[in-house]
Amino acid sequence: MNAREPTAGQRALARALAMEPADEPGAIANVDAAAYTEPARFAAEQAAIFARVPLVIAPSALLPEHNMAVPHDGFGKPLLLTRDGDGTAHVFLNVCRHRGTRLVEGSDVVRAPQLVCPYHAWSYGTDGALAGVPRGDTFPGLCKADLGLRELRCVEAGGLIWFAFDEGADFADAHMLARDFEAFDLAGQHCFRRRTHDVRANWKLVMDAFLESYHVARLHAGTIGRFLRDGVARADAIGPHQRSAVGRAAAGEALASSDWAVLRAAITFTYQLFPGTILVVSPDYINLMILMPQAHDRVLVEDFMLIPQAPATDKALAHWERSWEFLDGGVFAAEDFRAAELGQQGLASGAIERTVLGTLESGIRRFHDAVEAQLAR
Repeated sequence: MNAREPTAGQRALARALAMEPADEPGAIANVDAAAYTEPARFAAEQAAIFARVPLVIAPSALLPEHNMAVPHDGFGKPLLLTRDGDGTAHVFLNVCRHRGTRLVEGSDVVRAPQLVCPYHAWSYGTDGALAGVPRGDTFPGLCKADLGLRELRCVEAGGLIWFAFDEGADFADAHMLARDFEAFDLAGQHCFRRRTHDVRANWKLVMDAFLESYHVARLHAGTIGRFLRDGVARADAIGPHQRSAVGRAAAGEALASSDWAVLRAAITFTYQLFPGTILVVSPDYINLMILMPQAHDRVLVEDFMLIPQAPATDKALAHWERSWEFLDGGVFAAEDFRAAELGQQGLASGAIERTVLGTLESGIRRFHDAVEAQLAR
């Protein structure tokens, strides 16, 4: 398949959007408030979900060159994401095998063929192999081959890098979803900006916001709401993941077009990757948001803005900067994340026992069903 052709699933969503009215049939559903407010529930989710299933850690574009590395602390353990000299991505524990010191500090991308421990200068290649031990004569019988960095299972597919804490995790979905992402050339994008937001809300409240179109014309009335058509949305499921499409205000007959460029301009595709990753595909750029739950009422959200190529002129740079601040700061942070925080405050008060979901919010119930299914395993 040509990398720039839509998949059958993407075409099907587009055809469904063109068949108005797009309201989904169904009935009112509910989610218990306790799903968002109980610390014990949060602990169970960490053990049954985040410690077991594959998680997206970054876009491939974060490490565009060989011999690069970036520390990552969002999932509760010090991790180190690298791309080695052969171009293969790895996820290691960011811990020197000598005395347990954190190997790489900070959160910035590092370009270096070797990573040197700040304590005793043991050095490692970006493939995790122990490369150097100062005063090796004082470690008689030491086998460097046995002391490489501790590696976690990792798969790079379709422009995303996935990892899992559980050695038995199944990465089949990563390869299946990659076919959709190849249509957007996700792997060929340039990482323009990244920012981590500290959101004082349960992680599922943030996911909920990207699983329904009901709020778009209301919460986003002064920003993106004017570009998208109220209630003109369709969604389907890919295993525990969801794929949705919202028609843009000027779409019209373009929704039924067979031309991929025309179709992309007419539709905003969003992928909700279980458990906590959101991919929003706008006509000319892509936002990847990775949710990293910290407590029952706190989640870190790392937002990446991916664009077709690095800006070549000051005018292009200014254009992308405006787009970045508009969406990351003005829409996601000021509207979606703020709404999640307000929801957390309200649910924590005990005022309601359950939320009420209309037919435009059915994706939320499907997501919570997937959470419940994983908890029951």
